[in-house]
Amino acid sequence: MRSPHHITAHPYPNPYEELGTLDDGPLEQFLVEDVPEERAAAEAEDDPWAPPNHRRSGRRKRRGRFAGLPLALKAVVGLVVLAAFAGLADRWALLYAERRAADTLKDRMNLAAAPEVQIDGFPFLTQLADERLDSVRVTVPDVAADRISLAQVSATASDVRLNTDGPTSVRGADVPRLEGDVLLSFADLNRELGASQVTFTGEGRDRVRARGTLPVAGHDLRLRAEARIVRDGDRGIATHIGGMRLDIGELATYRPGARATEGLHLSRASAARLTHETRKAKALLSVPAVVRRLGVPDSVVREALRNEAKLTDLIGTPRFVRQAMRLNLIDLALDHPKLLGLLGFDPALLDALPRLTRPVLVDQLSLAFRLPEPPSGQIRLRDVRVEKDGIRVRLEGEGLAVGRR
Repeated sequence: MRSPHHITAHPYPNPYEELGTLDDGPLEQFLVEDVPEERAAAEAEDDPWAPPNHRRSGRRKRRGRFAGLPLALKAVVGLVVLAAFAGLADRWALLYAERRAADTLKDRMNLAAAPEVQIDGFPFLTQLADERLDSVRVTVPDVAADRISLAQVSATASDVRLNTDGPTSVRGADVPRLEGDVLLSFADLNRELGASQVTFTGEGRDRVRARGTLPVAGHDLRLRAEARIVRDGDRGIATHIGGMRLDIGELATYRPGARATEGLHLSRASAARLTHETRKAKALLSVPAVVRRLGVPDSVVREALRNEAKLTDLIGTPRFVRQAMRLNLIDLALDHPKLLGLLGFDPALLDALPRLTRPVLVDQLSLAFRLPEPPSGQIRLRDVRVEKDGIRVRLEGEGLAVGRR
């Protein structure tokens, strides 16, 4: 038996002895190798902190990328930039030239407002250097044309030759050929002639219909008229007014003129009412001038005035209504004002109607106009036609000059 105090050797190594063997081993080498990093960290702590400059680094990167582009691509980019600047310069010069041309036309033609000028063709600067423009379109919105001041003129000049003292100084221009049209808009005419509350609409290729009301002696008379549009010479158009009539309610119709069918006549409804109003019929038959125009024998009229049955037989026939409608009541207005007052006419209206003659009405309804004569060259009007929106006339010109030669 072994003694309990007997101690045998432990099979495992002593850990303290292993730590002692590390004095000159890998640990010392590891610590020595880390010293420079610790020193760098310490030195970094001593330096002041500053934010990183990303802009500078990004700029260096961009420069580097562009520097890497091929030379041919750089040349293309440069050409594109130059072309863009050249295009902007050309458009600026074009706008400036259009504005100067509009101001010159306004002064030379004594216009109320500067016209709209559009110079076609690209580029403009090469045309200016060549002193020749391919096409120039001019729109004048309101040319004074006699009593109509809203005539719109649109024209296109081709092969315009410029008179210049250099690219920046244009004295004038020669226009060998000009084509365009003149428009009398119905909307503008209705506004300009709106004092009479008359509206104009197209009626076929060469006719215009006028409808509306015309104030006369405190009465609004319903107006109807037809106008035929024709060319008048080389620079104007004329209107032939026909079918003019003024309706005085349902009482009568006034047609200005001296013919038998013109003048003041009872309407069919008003003449038919006479057959039921014996008092008015007797007043009418008591005037010898009326009886003669009715073509009724005097003996028949005398019996009708004495006998109601005879009166009814006389005025109840369709022939009497037709004859009553043919009476020109203007002839009776001065000699028998009370008779017309009995029929329902206002004496003031009867006094004003004779002064409303055909020339007066024609002047109020006339759409005639004449273009101003140009300072040089010729302007002619051709092919007058009535369209839905107004009266359009084709315009031709040649040998025109603008500005100084």
